[in-house]
Amino acid sequence: MAVEKVLSDKAYRLLRASSRAGFRHAYKGIRLDPQAYFEKLKRRLNLPAIHSWQDLQYLNDEELNPHADRVIRMSSRLAALEGAGLGLGGLAAALPDFGILAAVTVRMLQKLSVTYGFDYSSDEELVGLWLAAASAAGLDLGRDFLGKQAMERLVPKIVDAVALKAGAEVAETIGTRVIPILSAGAAGALNYWFVKSWGRRAQRHFLNRRGTIRVLPGPPRPYLLRSPLPS
Repeated sequence: MAVEKVLSDKAYRLLRASSRAGFRHAYKGIRLDPQAYFEKLKRRLNLPAIHSWQDLQYLNDEELNPHADRVIRMSSRLAALEGAGLGLGGLAAALPDFGILAAVTVRMLQKLSVTYGFDYSSDEELVGLWLAAASAAGLDLGRDFLGKQAMERLVPKIVDAVALKAGAEVAETIGTRVIPILSAGAAGALNYWFVKSWGRRAQRHFLNRRGTIRVLPGPPRPYLLRSPLPS
């Protein structure tokens, strides 16, 4: 029993440390070009009438949800493949595994942000992106936390809060990695579940933001209709 407790504590500390390192690295180094992805999204969904982020925000959710679902599905599969491979290393693979898992998760969040019309190039929208990550992590940061932080300090603090929550979430099932040969399938399943569940929560966050925007008065946009797909 004591050995299991020590092993559990060791795994928990490793996951918290690797989660924080992974998300900090992803925050600084993983960056999808929002404008390039915006143009790619227009072509993929055949939306030539969309000219701005505001246009995209006012587009019906039903037009964008299938693409967001595809982003979540593909990201989850990528994380599962990565986990199945690195899971063969057992507990020792926790550190590199979470580095890649954090990168996959952050890139997915960036794609979802752009898909729903939020350009995170500005400081304000970068905060919005990481608030989506916090929402996906099930964190309620509160107005006091958000209101008392300078912009340059706010995002790193949110990143750390998200990372710690992610590490704790994964640590609950990390015991499966102790046996290397048996851990590969479990690691892949764990990664798939983690990315998919975070993607769904982030998707709800962005949909709620869009709902808030659309209750505000804005110019009529009758041209925001899907163009007929080419035959």
